[in-house]
Formats: sequence, structure tokens, C-alpha cells
Amino acid sequence: MTASRHTVYRRLVHIGLYARRPVRCVPLTTTHCRLRLTWSKEHALWTPQQWSCVMITDESRFSFQSDSHWTLIWRAPGTLYHQENTIERHRYGGAGWLLWRRIILGSRTGLHVQSVTMTGHIYRDVILEQHVRLFRGAMGAEFLFMDDNARPHRANNVDECLQSEDITRMDRPANSPDLNPIEHEWDMLANKLQPVNPLPPVYRNFGGHCLMSGVIFPKIRLII
Repeated sequence: MTASRHTVYRRLVHIGLYARRPVRCVPLTTTHCRLRLTWSKEHALWTPQQWSCVMITDESRFSFQSDSHWTLIWRAPGTLYHQENTIERHRYGGAGWLLWRRIILGSRTGLHVQSVTMTGHIYRDVILEQHVRLFRGAMGAEFLFMDDNARPHRANNVDECLQSEDITRMDRPANSPDLNPIEHEWDMLANKLQPVNPLPPVYRNFGGHCLMSGVIFPKIRLII
């Protein structure tokens, strides 16, 4: 017995199954899971006073071009190769912006934005010297600094800077981006910047004007 693709689709929909993209996650080993559980148990009972001394930081790169192969356009039949219906895509994502964010319990801060790749020297001279060091001086010896294990964050000059400024780095398990609440902010921001179904070409500039109005980024420090 054979069935058409549309018949199979209708049957699946009838029983409540729909085609959806899977959720992406990092691969975890048994050791990763054990360390994540241990870390979570150790910090589950922390008081608001203890968390108020922790600066949580994270960074994410946003490309000018969507990396989604599911992007759809609205076009008329027979216009597949018309210029307005094609998307130019760089092999490795092309240009973009790097956003760095910090949060402290009970405190609201803006975004740090730069168009250059993050290196150990930039991380030390811009992020640590101009941001983290000032909070350490204001909050005292109880201050804890949380970042991830990205290579620029673990450069020798970064470690030397943290040691010279007496900044204590908070331990965090590897491959655990979900333990950082800023990761969820990046997801929400990406959903705003990269809609799945763009409008027809005549309306494409509308979204750009909205973004440039500053509604989404009320506080931005720009480094080019």
C-alpha cells in the first residue's frame, strides 16, 4: 500500500503531530552532568544577599545575515531567480556585531557592542578594565565575577589582570550555557532580530527603521 506525502501529512496532523525544528543543545558527557548537578545543588540555597555580589556576564555574536536555512520569502510563480527573491550569503556568516552583557541582582546595565572579534587583549583592556574592575572596587572583597570558558577569557594576560585587581572568578561547569540567565536574553533578542518569515521585499526596510529607532536597545555602548 502506498500513500502520498500530503496524505501522510494530514494523518500526522490529525493525531496532533506537526513538523517543527528540534531544540539545539550542547552535547553532555556523564561527567558534565555530574558537575552541573553538583554546582546546582551548591548554589540552590544561596540567599539574595549572596547573589547580589555576583556579576554575571556573557557575550554573543549576531550576524547581519540569518544562518537559518528555513527562512521563507513571498514570491510569485516563475520568479525564483529574480534578484529580489535571492539572498546573498557569506560562507562563514559575514559581518556582524558582538554584544557583551552584564547583570547584577537588583541592578540594570546596558549593552557593550563592538564590531571586532573578541581577543584576550580587548577583553582585558575594555571589558575588565572599563567595566569589571570598577564594580570590584565598589562592591569590595565579596565580589564574584562569572564568565564562561571562551578562549579570550582564559588568556594569560586576562588571568594576570584578574589576579592583580584581586577579582575572584566564580567557578562554573563547562558546557553549561543554560546556567547563565543572559543566554535566555540572547534567545529573545535573536527572535526579534531574525524573524522566520520576512515580509515581501517592498516592506523589508520597515524592520530596519524600527531597530535603528532604539526601541530594542535603550542602552548601548558602541565600540567600532
